[in-house]
Amino acid sequence: MRPRIVLGGSLAQKPGKGGHTWVFLQYLLGFKRMGWDVLFLDRMDPGMGDPTAGLEYTRRVFEGFGLSERYSVFGADGEVLAGRPRRDVLEFVGSSDVFLNVMGFVDDHEILSAAPLLTFLDIDPGFGQIWCQTGLHDPFAGHDRFVTIGERIGEPGCAVPTCGLDWITTPQPVVLEHWPVVPATGTAFTSVASWRGSMGPLEYDGKRLGLRVHEFRRFLDLPGRTGQTFELALDIHSDETEDLTRLRESGWTLLDPLAATGDPRSYQAFIQGSGAELMIAKNLYVETRSGWFSDRSICYLASGRPVLAQNTGLPDRLPTGLGLVTFETLDDACAGIEAVVRERARHARAARALAEAYFDSDWVLPALVDAVTSSEPVGGAVPA
Repeated sequence: MRPRIVLGGSLAQKPGKGGHTWVFLQYLLGFKRMGWDVLFLDRMDPGMGDPTAGLEYTRRVFEGFGLSERYSVFGADGEVLAGRPRRDVLEFVGSSDVFLNVMGFVDDHEILSAAPLLTFLDIDPGFGQIWCQTGLHDPFAGHDRFVTIGERIGEPGCAVPTCGLDWITTPQPVVLEHWPVVPATGTAFTSVASWRGSMGPLEYDGKRLGLRVHEFRRFLDLPGRTGQTFELALDIHSDETEDLTRLRESGWTLLDPLAATGDPRSYQAFIQGSGAELMIAKNLYVETRSGWFSDRSICYLASGRPVLAQNTGLPDRLPTGLGLVTFETLDDACAGIEAVVRERARHARAARALAEAYFDSDWVLPALVDAVTSSEPVGGAVPA
């Protein structure tokens, strides 16, 4: 029997978010490429959005990537809303090699209890750890392994608490065959981002750790300072009238994220039509020096698009200066933009080389599996 991987995550609740969808596709397509049998599990509880739209979006995504038999979405009482029947899921989970539960989203006790190796996969480093450390919520309970994309967690200078857990760090994967280099059709610096997202600021260790909005305001003058075009597929609520006005008056072009990046294919086309990425991080990632690097940035790099990224501790983990340029201040960002514009072709070649050397799913995923399966389980009973 082929090795089996289960990936749990929240997709049906977020139709129209092509970038978020690719987070899961990189793992599923990457493991499939390795010859693994894959299964994606999701849940759709009341209040999580329009179930009809979410389930239809999920169906289209999985059919579009040859994964139509590779998913199941459960309702609040455990009934199957779409995809593989529950008995098949239980058999698959019970015979799996690894269950990667993204942010602990799958919470079905029977299914989790069937997993021989239940692994928490942290893609929002700092939030879960601070919830746990401050007693707000323990998302890690019952898991056997703990993996994070915050590659500096547990290292000196990183303020994210470990919560006494042994964290395995990993880069995020990109499946390079699905992200080829294509000729650039535009020169704009672009970004796909949420202004606030679904999680609020946190108070920890005497600091208020905020969101992307709290960092972005520091860089509003970039268009005027550089004379370059900046296009944002920005998920921002219409009630944010003051910020919307300031963005437009400062020269930012705001695009409808649903129209520009509303499914995996349009998201990919948006990135491939860009000249480079401007990546402004959540304040929490910046302040804690977590080593977080955006899944979106990895897609830009793979497409041969340079990335100008706010520093979250990245120079400790990745080579910077060519293909990937980091910044901390507005002056840094302006200088980085000038450098990219001056040598676009050189930065583009270096961007793809970085993706191949540091994020290729062909080596990221085997290394992740080796790390997860080579350590002793540390979890306890799965919470009921």
